[in-house]
Amino acid sequence: MNITLLWTDIMVWLLLFSIIVWGYIVSRSPRVREQWRSIFKSKIALSSAIILLFYLSFALIDSIHFRVENQHRVVSLLDIAFEHRVKNRERTYSAPFATHEYSKDITIINGETKQIYRDLKYVHSGNIVIDTIKSILIGVAISLFLIWLHIRYRKKRGKDSIIPWSSGYITLTTLIVLFSWLYIMSFSYHVLGTDKVGGDVLYATLKSIRTGVLIGVLTTLVMLPISIALGVSAGFFRGWIDDIIQYIYTTLNSIPSVLLISATVLIVQVLLDNHPDWFNSTLERSDLRLLFLVVILGVTSWTGLCRLLRAETLKISQIDFVKASKAFGVTNFNIIRKHIIPNLMHIILISVVLDFSGLVLAEAVLSYVGVGVDPTMYSWGNMINQARLEMAREPMVWWSLFSSFIFMSILVLSANLFSDRIQVVLDPRNEV
Repeated sequence: MNITLLWTDIMVWLLLFSIIVWGYIVSRSPRVREQWRSIFKSKIALSSAIILLFYLSFALIDSIHFRVENQHRVVSLLDIAFEHRVKNRERTYSAPFATHEYSKDITIINGETKQIYRDLKYVHSGNIVIDTIKSILIGVAISLFLIWLHIRYRKKRGKDSIIPWSSGYITLTTLIVLFSWLYIMSFSYHVLGTDKVGGDVLYATLKSIRTGVLIGVLTTLVMLPISIALGVSAGFFRGWIDDIIQYIYTTLNSIPSVLLISATVLIVQVLLDNHPDWFNSTLERSDLRLLFLVVILGVTSWTGLCRLLRAETLKISQIDFVKASKAFGVTNFNIIRKHIIPNLMHIILISVVLDFSGLVLAEAVLSYVGVGVDPTMYSWGNMINQARLEMAREPMVWWSLFSSFIFMSILVLSANLFSDRIQVVLDPRNEV
């Protein structure tokens, strides 16, 4: 196997590198360090951040791809970890922890036609209690090791932090123990059942994390420079610049966003269909479509933040210290860099986290109406789209919708709770 990089893999790792560099630069400022310590004083914010990092870790693991030369396919580390469920597919639906199929099948036994529940091929009934105890012990051991490393790091720095690390340790231990249990049980059962073609729902749900995180994070980063540049320019320079920018975002807002995104996605779809020679595998094709979707969502989603930043810049530009800077001949660029942008950071950070939540939900809606990510790509939107037909079955197939709903809700809820704390701490009008 050889390491291969998809377009979105490159963007993800560049983003991670940029965050590390930005964090190092920001940490050199005592004032900024104190602000972030204030954010993590909240137990809810700390727990939410750990949950978000847990989701991000799955996205990163699923963004390390290898090309299997003899099989002409591309797999990720997550695929390798769940190889026992990737290759071994059942025939059709099965409920969580079931040992047989969900509906009866007609078969001939001793010359008689009967309806029976067929046994699942790749379920090995084990002792659930023993496997649960084993997974708890493994999960606790891993979490204790990580906690020990973190405590050593804290002692090495020699600072008595006011951050409630005990809450963070409890959240981390809970997440690791839960995933250890799901992973160990997946060798014996389909923990969250199987879909119509016998695919494991737990594997599909975990694979969908990467799609949701990429759309939420990368799309936000695409729209952020556009929003900041146009919003600040419109509020600071005013005049004909403000008129042009207002005309642009008013025109975009007058077009229904779903129709605009749908039309653009369909154009891209036709382009990809007409050039199949661009791709060596189905995964590379679906990855490029995901990249185009990220760009499309970013280009069409900047208007709300732009309008907000314009209004705030109009207000800040009338404050005395900005007028004094202009009177002393400070350049417009330096005024924007030193006075305007720092006073907008709380709005930008809050909007980034809230827009992340909205874009994760937007992917689900777009995939539901058929203009989201490629149908062959794992995503919560595709799972929900398939589940709408399963809900009408008798008996009802509920676990695909339930799994995607739970994982997506936890991600969005954690992002919203974290953004609430950022708003409380970074908004200059609030006192923490």
